[in-house]
Amino acid sequence: MPDYCHLHVHTQYSLLDGASAIGKMLDKAKADGQKACAISDHGNMFGVFEFVNEANKRDLIPIVGCEFYLVEDRHRKSFTRQEKDKRYHQLLLAKSPAGYKNLSKLCSLGFIEGLYSKWPRIDKELLLQYKEGLIATSCCIGAEIPQAIIHQTEEEAEKIFLWWLDAFGEDFYVELQRHFIPDIDGTGVSQEQVNQTLLRFARKHNVKVICTNDSHYIDKEDSSPHDVLLCVNTGELQTTPIGDGKGKRFGFHNDEFFFKSQQEMSELFADVPEAVDFTTEIASKIEPPQLARDILLPNFPLPPGFDTEDDYLRHLAFEGAKRKYGEVTQDIAERLDYELSVIKDMGFPGYFLIVQDFIKAAKDMGVRVGPGRGSAAGSCVAYCTDITNIDPIGYNLLFERFLNPERVSMPDIDIDFDDAGRGRVIDFVVDKYGKNQVAQIITFGTMAARSAIRDVGRVLDLPLPEVDKIAKLVPPNPGMTLKKAMDEVPELKEIHKGDSLPSRTLRTAEALEGSYRHTGLHAAGVIIAPENLLEHIPVCTAKDAEL
Repeated sequence: MPDYCHLHVHTQYSLLDGASAIGKMLDKAKADGQKACAISDHGNMFGVFEFVNEANKRDLIPIVGCEFYLVEDRHRKSFTRQEKDKRYHQLLLAKSPAGYKNLSKLCSLGFIEGLYSKWPRIDKELLLQYKEGLIATSCCIGAEIPQAIIHQTEEEAEKIFLWWLDAFGEDFYVELQRHFIPDIDGTGVSQEQVNQTLLRFARKHNVKVICTNDSHYIDKEDSSPHDVLLCVNTGELQTTPIGDGKGKRFGFHNDEFFFKSQQEMSELFADVPEAVDFTTEIASKIEPPQLARDILLPNFPLPPGFDTEDDYLRHLAFEGAKRKYGEVTQDIAERLDYELSVIKDMGFPGYFLIVQDFIKAAKDMGVRVGPGRGSAAGSCVAYCTDITNIDPIGYNLLFERFLNPERVSMPDIDIDFDDAGRGRVIDFVVDKYGKNQVAQIITFGTMAARSAIRDVGRVLDLPLPEVDKIAKLVPPNPGMTLKKAMDEVPELKEIHKGDSLPSRTLRTAEALEGSYRHTGLHAAGVIIAPENLLEHIPVCTAKDAEL
């Protein structure tokens, strides 16, 4: 059995471009005996946390990467009609914690500084600044070196090759792909001709060679649903011919872009066996990222006269108790002392100070604030600091349901702001802690059962009345899937069995159901960090809704 691992892999987080669900893909890798696998989505790291968790569950080495969009100048945002924003693809893999952090920064800065249209872009200046701990390859035919081979001279391509070798040294690899593309961009140059030139460069300059498959879907038979996904992305009909120029659409050349087995890769590169072997050398260089981490809370700015967050929270709690109860009885004082000791021991005084601060700001701005929901209503400290407006002593509510020293987790305080004022509260938090330390949580819109039918029906050019008929057969229940719908609605099951265009529409919709379609913003989920967020997590801008 050959020993091979995939290093160039796109998942569903390459939105409307990759069709591989992470769990199913890694199941295939595990069943095939692979020891490691990479994720390298286009321009983003959206799927990394899920990928690392799922790989760890299967005892696979997770290799975190990204296929970046590389341009000459990431800051340039204006082009004439004759000019084009020439973007090259570039694969980078993180081999160490420092590499992961640098990969994250490059990805984030691609959005923050380099976003043009829907493309997060980096340049070589940024790359040289954050190259520590990264592995680079010559990438696919859309990368800088292959494009120079195709459109320029071999000498010019070799100069670019030497730049990458000088920048990354032993962590630069020549990457070979074989998707049997006979003519790239109408130039008459085949993918294999590019490979042979790359091999000459590798042998001349003693650079190791790896082979990859530009994986965008899991199995060969997923090629057609994936092509439909690309049409959803570009708004084209599947019947439109693939190619460049007027009357053509974007699409892949064939059905070879799947997650191949070790045996398939070994046979495909039987003439270059070292290219298979060196994929595992890269895996051996990897120190898998540890993404789970301790809770990081921002530093709450204390007013004069207070040395610690605990001191200030105690002051606010007892002052609030006087205001709310009139007299601080022994029972109230003991309850506050107990809660404050637990909060202090668990390290959460700052959390309470932050929450009470923006709730106070909201009320001062005239934003309506709810009385408090969930277990937080059991906290007398929360009541006395105006986080909640329900007296836990009067209603005999238990603090331990909210915060328990035996179960260390972040306090869960459910807060309601009126829809019109919520944005003003978020603006207050950004102004107080700094825009580099505050972000909203990303969400992902998926192709649900009915929407998948409508998307696929449009791409397959199924008449709208027929699309509506099929979609409306799906019960409108929350969490409804096409599989459940077919179990409940015999007419849907009959359509699924047939050979007609409606049948193909339904089967393709089933294959694509659950695919991530776009990004969005969580309505109220906000992250506040103790320092620049780029030191901790990858971020993106909200302008990438169609990426």
